[in-house]
Amino acid sequence: MKRFVHNPILKPVKTNSWENRSVFNAAAIYSDGLVHIVYRAQGTDMVSRLGLATSNDGFTIKERFDTPIFTPVNHAERDGCEDPRLTVMGDQCIMAYTAYRNHDFPVIFQISLTQINLADFVKRNWNWKERTLPFPGVRNKDAVILPGKVDGKYVMFHRIEPSICVSYSEDLKRWHDFKSIMEPRDKMWDSVKIGAAGTPIELNEGYLFIYHGVDEKKHYSLGAALLDKSNPEKVLYRSEKPILTPCEDYECVGDVPNVVFSCGNVQLDDQVIVYYGGADTVLCGASYELNELLPKK
Repeated sequence: MKRFVHNPILKPVKTNSWENRSVFNAAAIYSDGLVHIVYRAQGTDMVSRLGLATSNDGFTIKERFDTPIFTPVNHAERDGCEDPRLTVMGDQCIMAYTAYRNHDFPVIFQISLTQINLADFVKRNWNWKERTLPFPGVRNKDAVILPGKVDGKYVMFHRIEPSICVSYSEDLKRWHDFKSIMEPRDKMWDSVKIGAAGTPIELNEGYLFIYHGVDEKKHYSLGAALLDKSNPEKVLYRSEKPILTPCEDYECVGDVPNVVFSCGNVQLDDQVIVYYGGADTVLCGASYELNELLPKK
């Protein structure tokens, strides 16, 4: 992948107490002529909140808001709302994120879902709907909703360690047909655990699914897979080598060293822009031409 020459694209803001320590792992959507970047931030109290920045080209920041757009409101997420992933379906924007609390071991983190009307999102009216826990009491992360229904059902990918799993729902509340679809691969860059990155991108060939993998050295890298459109449990292709692996200083040195971790991507024409956290400290961007990501026939 081609890293943005001016990485990182977002850094902590020392004058904002809610984001003065780290700014990383961001979701992204393209709407109303702008890329909207919803990023995770931690400040003095180490609680994760979500902030917003926008860009015309996907890399150069046009606007950044001084206050968070999403904050913890209930017991399940009392210590943070982490790692958002956004999916636009019709006039709604669905957000999956990790609800975190550090006082209730062993269920420290679990998936949470909410929605907002896309027009409200674009107009900055933060009318988030009910927050729900698809699998209450289950230790679970890295959830993302497929941007299209399959047989009339919503599809969610999520991570029961160490695998990527899938579940289905008619109403985004009750989920069923829970199963694993991708496992770590021995002696490879994704040998320890894997999880979804950003929202899968629908193409003629299938769904382009970028995911992260962790190796024995605890290095986090990104890879690509292609999922069947009519049966997203079917993996048509999976990259043998990572498409992005930590090597720059901002990816190797930080709160968690040797990490590139993505929660969001957008497609602009034939280019995919991937947003990723570098060492759990800063937000970065990289791009790939679609024909480079897809398997050669």
